[in-house]
Amino acid sequence: MKKQLVNMKGTKDGFVLRLDDQCAYVDLVEELKKKVSESGIDGKVNVQLDLGYRYCSEEQMNELIKIVQETEQLIVSKVQSEVLTIQESNQKMIESQQDTYIGVVRSGQIVRSAGDIIVVGNVNPNGRVEAGGNVYVLGRLKGIVHAGLHGNKEAIIAASRFEATHIMIADQVQAMSDEHVKAINQAEMTCAFIDYDGRITYDQIHVLKNIRPLLNVSKGGS
Repeated sequence: MKKQLVNMKGTKDGFVLRLDDQCAYVDLVEELKKKVSESGIDGKVNVQLDLGYRYCSEEQMNELIKIVQETEQLIVSKVQSEVLTIQESNQKMIESQQDTYIGVVRSGQIVRSAGDIIVVGNVNPNGRVEAGGNVYVLGRLKGIVHAGLHGNKEAIIAASRFEATHIMIADQVQAMSDEHVKAINQAEMTCAFIDYDGRITYDQIHVLKNIRPLLNVSKGGS
């Protein structure tokens, strides 16, 4: 049986066209033309192109989009690729770095790191810590923390005592009331992370090995 090079899957937002990333580009183009011409879709539908690990030049990308949109009912709303651009690769390299700050982060003070940061000390009310990666506070966190500054939703915030006023992970923001702080089990180091539903949630630090297994990978520091 001949392998399908283009697979179409329906979603609540339209369709995903998964394109084989191992075949020759000319074969992919031929099958894509055939697939969209036989779609038989009524009305306007959004389509996401999933390129997998195939590298496409800008010219090839435009050609694939044009093929899909020649069928007037199909509109390419997004192109998904597992291939990192040089800019994305450089950003990941920066975010893999780790800084250490020793001392109290005082009111009005801002401590920043391009990657992960470990604060050995307290973060006072109105003190602020910002990081492209994860934030670890080995002390009392009573200020404001923003982890995953550039959109890293896998980033986490951990503290010995979690009493922050506001926390942010990527684009998610949460203000913490006194009742919220009291509800957190402070028996051991607490962490905040974005869960599978896309919301900030809290748990004890030992759960991270299950929900963020890549944090087990050692990183060099500065």
